[in-house]
Parts: sequence; structure tokens; C-alpha cells
Amino acid sequence: MSDLRKIIIDDHEVEVDGALTLIQACEQAGVEVPRFCYHERLSIAGNCRMCLVEVVGGPPKPAASCAMQVKDLRPGPEGQAPVVKTNSPMVKKAREGVMEFLLINHPLDCPICDQGGECDLQDQAVAYGLSGSRFKESKRAVEDLDLGPLVATTMTRCISCTRCVRFTTEVAGITQMGQTGRGEDSEITSYLNETLDSNLQGNIIDLCPVGALTSKPYAFTARPWELAKTETIDVMDALGSNIRVDTKGREVMRILPRNHDGVNEEWISDKTRFVWDGLRRQRLDRPYVRENGKLRAATWGEALGKAAAAMKGKKVAGLVGELASTEAAYALKSLVSVLGGTVECRTDNARLPIGNRSGYVGNASIEDIDTAEFILLIGTNPRTEAPVLNARLRKAWLNGAKVANIGAPNDLTFDVFEMGTGREALAGLEKHEFKEILEKPSVIIVGAGALTEADGLAVLGHAMNASQRTNGKMMVLHTAASRVGAMDVGAVTEGGVPAAIEGAEVVYNMGADEVDIDAGAFVIYQGSHGDRGAHRADVILPAAAYTEENGLFVNTEGRPQLAMRANFAPGEAKENWAILRALSAELGEALPFDSLAQLRTAMIAEVPHLAKVDQVVENEWKPLAVDKLGKADFRSGVADFYLTNPIARASQLMAELSAQAKARGETKIAAE
Repeated sequence: MSDLRKIIIDDHEVEVDGALTLIQACEQAGVEVPRFCYHERLSIAGNCRMCLVEVVGGPPKPAASCAMQVKDLRPGPEGQAPVVKTNSPMVKKAREGVMEFLLINHPLDCPICDQGGECDLQDQAVAYGLSGSRFKESKRAVEDLDLGPLVATTMTRCISCTRCVRFTTEVAGITQMGQTGRGEDSEITSYLNETLDSNLQGNIIDLCPVGALTSKPYAFTARPWELAKTETIDVMDALGSNIRVDTKGREVMRILPRNHDGVNEEWISDKTRFVWDGLRRQRLDRPYVRENGKLRAATWGEALGKAAAAMKGKKVAGLVGELASTEAAYALKSLVSVLGGTVECRTDNARLPIGNRSGYVGNASIEDIDTAEFILLIGTNPRTEAPVLNARLRKAWLNGAKVANIGAPNDLTFDVFEMGTGREALAGLEKHEFKEILEKPSVIIVGAGALTEADGLAVLGHAMNASQRTNGKMMVLHTAASRVGAMDVGAVTEGGVPAAIEGAEVVYNMGADEVDIDAGAFVIYQGSHGDRGAHRADVILPAAAYTEENGLFVNTEGRPQLAMRANFAPGEAKENWAILRALSAELGEALPFDSLAQLRTAMIAEVPHLAKVDQVVENEWKPLAVDKLGKADFRSGVADFYLTNPIARASQLMAELSAQAKARGETKIAAE
């Protein structure tokens, strides 16, 4: 139960929870308090002293509002509500003094600093600082750190707010960063000059309130006021992180996180943040047709004509890739169905039940993890499959949740009770010493890798049965952003990919670069990058990438979200749905929509819950049969975190990170 207290902030009486800190109470009252070290998702350090306020009747000095709770305030002599002032002369003078101290050693290099224009120190120096300084001594200098290829450091600018240290230790769960020394000799450093080993390290760039930590790939390329900002959705994993894509002209310059408490809070993975250089390389920007075994550039009319001629009267199979929007999957299914063909989106052979949404999504939301007492992971490594979700699991663990794992042991940055590596551990849950997971409501997370073997539906059945017995929740952690949406619109075939492409004379491959297609079939490839699918193609139709078209994506918990276009596709590349609409006209089977709005209307008429944008749709619980399991060990669905899709494989930076991760994983010899 909340303990509500009345306090007066700048002559306005407000009622707030007694457990809140003064800085939070001021925020609720709509009063801005400056801060550098305080961050609502990190522990309280109280070391920048910028958030000083005056507590009337308290000690005759300003108090740090981030470190004092409302319940610590004393009432007035006659029981009046405590009074807090944020703009009194005492507070003004204190803030000016703090700002003067912070700027003693800070270099005056704003013109060449990447933080310029979005720097907390600049903004607060203008709003709360003095115009001059009494310090005439020379400034100290600090050696820069090498944190790896992602984070650039200029440690002379550091104001020791320790946000980066607290984030890496508390959220990312790594221990490489810390602070050494005292007084003027104190500095943020890394343990034995190690580089950071985390898939979330890029978030310290956003957290740094000055220019000490900036983005290495983005360095000196643009200023914030030059960029067009578009709020959209990430497709690098199935979590559906909310992001902002910043573009300059036609090019994506950087990708930043947006706050969404229900999905990614305010963190994103390094692949999400830095994959943008892959959007510029190996792009398909014109149609191609294969002649005499070689691809040659063609016009749209010629490529569509050749594709239509190949499809007429033939057995057609459609494959939906991992980055396709729900509208593209729906358009492909509509076109191939008219031709009497089959469509499949489960390109990794995951055994997901057709038509049973509780089977391929579950009934848990991402937020349920926060309050779970027990969490059971089955055949998943969330640190590589969804690093932001892994940070949420770590937060639950820090709050007292017990986490158990069935599958290969991995370093997940928190303590995990290993129950076994294979199916026998799942089958024998009741006999296990950790069977208390079956006695209290728990959240069970089933990885995509656990469902790709022949007994995938039996694994799902056992997980659903265990979840039902505890009145708990279950979630399927997908690795493909397109999967849930494509399943929702019915882009599936009984028997999966083998059944869909068996005997197919024409395979329409929409960005499914991970599928091997047998020789003999005529392949039409629609995608954005010259990856493996394009090499196998007979006709290439260049399509837009995820930042270049509007689309709906349904995340792993079943939440439909809208991705918005941030820039335009290169050359002659077109939007995915538009290509399929043009091809249908060429085939003489024109699809019944001429715009994305009409397509969405038709799609929502068929699948009404897709209209519930940004809502976790409730699913009717339909448990699967608890069939006999096989004997194999569980494997993760992601082999290399940095190279999971065509955009990532086109990125030079992702290739470098992948090589570094591989080198780090190799056993060191004694001399090292």
C-alpha cells in the first residue's frame, strides 16, 4: 500500500507517495530539477550535487533531492505539510557553485564535441550556471579509454557522474568499468584496460550527460539539428524495441532508443543501434534477370513480365523472410493463394501450431517478468536472442526472482539454476529438486531454438502444461521480427518449409535468405540486400528495407506496433506490398487494394486484433497435447548475435564485432 504524504513544492501543495525521492516528487508536481548523476532506472549515487533543493525547517544548507525521500521530511511546528523550495536564493547560489566546480576541468571544446546540441552540461550551464569562473589554474587532462569499436571516449570531459559504471554493473551485468583514485585524481576507467563485453554497451552513450562517451561510428558525421527524426520499430530481434531513426538526406545516420516501459524500457541492443551502416552496403537498387547463367540489370517491366510468365500455370511456393512486415506477408499470401500455391513464414522450421495464438505467442507480456517470482527458460539464450529482454530478466533476478534454465548453460549476467541440458529435464520437472517452480505462479519462456527440432510441438505442449499447472504465464521468445505477424495472417502451411516448397516449380522468396532452395525451381527473390537469396535468384525485385517503408510488426508478446518510414529506398527499389500489387496486375490477378491503407483495411477485416496497435492482445488459451519428447539437448536459435539477417551481414561493424566476440570466446593460452 502506498503511504501518501502532502508536501508543498514552490508554494504548490501536492500529495505523493512517501517512498518517492524529492526529485521524483518535484517531477510529479511539474517542477524541473537539474541533474547529472540521477537516472530513474539506475541506483542513486548522489555525487553530482546539481539537484540541490532547500528544505524549509531542515538543516541550514541545501539537500540533494535525489537522495532524500519524502517520508524523511519533518512537518512544520504545527503539523503543517513540509515545504521544499527549488528556486530560492540559497538553491540558486548552490547550483551556480556546483556548476562552477563541474566546469573547473571541463575543456572548452564544444565546437568539436559530438555531444554539442544535445548536451546536458551545455543546457544546464546556460540555465543554472554563472557567466564566468573564479578558477584560473590549468585544467587537468585524463587518458582516454579503449572500450572497443562502438564507444568513443574523451575522458577529459568526464564529470564523474558514474552513470556508465552503474549501467554496466546493474543493467548490463558486466564488471569492466569502475572509478579509481580520490579527489582530483579520481577517474572512470576499465579493469585492466579491457574492452566492454556486452550487447548493450551502446546505451552508455545515451546515458552520458557530457561528451565523454560518444558513438564511434557516428563520430563527426552530423549535428542533431541537421537530422530528420522518425519514431519507428526495430526488427533486429522479435522484441519490437521502440527506436528513433535519424536521417540526413536519404541516409540513416544513427538509431536511438525511445522509452516504452512495456517493451524495451529505454534500452536497445548494440545490433539495433549500430546496424545502420548495413543499410548502405550491398543494396539491391534495380531489378535483375538471369540470362545464360548470369544476372543482368533489367527494367521493372521486364523483370515483372519474366516473373509473371514463370508463375502462370505453375505450382508456386512463397517464403516470408524474417524482416518482412505483416502487410507484406499478407500481400504475398493473398497473391500466392489466388494462384493455388502455398506460403510459409517458419523458415527456421520452428514447429509452431497453426491457428492457435496461445501456442505461438503464449499469454505472458514482457512486463509480467518484472513481478515474477520464478522464471523458467527452455532452450533459449536471451543474452544473444534478445539482449534487452535479458536485462529485464536480470532486473527481476535483482528484485528476488529465481531463474532456472533447461538447455545449454550460458553466462546470462545473473545466477541461473541449471536443471539440465535436454528434453529429459523438461519431462521430469516434477522429480527435480527445483520443482517449486511448479508450485507457484511462474513465467516460462520457450526459445525459438527449442521448437526447431521434430518434437517442437511436444516441447511446447510440456511448457504449456507446466504453465497451466501453476496458473503462471508462458511466452515464446521468437528470433524473427516478422514471425508473429505472418502467423497471424495465416502465411503458414501444414508441414512447414519442406511441405511448402516440395514439388514447387516457382519459389517466391521474400527476404528468406537462410533457406536452401533446391536446384530446378525458378526463384523470384524480393529483398533489399544482395545476400544468399539474391545469389540463387532467377529474377531479383529490389525492395525497401525496414526504415524505408511503413509497416506493422507484431512482437514476441503479440503486441502490434507501427514502423514508420524514415528515408527512401535507393535507386529503383520499391515498397514490398507495392511490388506484389504490381506483379498481381501483370499476372491478371490484381490484388484488391491500391494503397497501403486499403491493404491494411482488408488485412484487419480478416485479422481484427491487428488493429489494436500497441496493445498486448489477450489470447484464448488452448493447451497442446503433452506428447513424448525426443532425447536431444536444447540449442539456442541464434548462433552469431551480430550476423542474423541480411542487413547485419552487410554491415562492416557487425562483422568486426562478430570477429571480436569469436576471438574473445576462444580459450586463452597460459602466456596470455
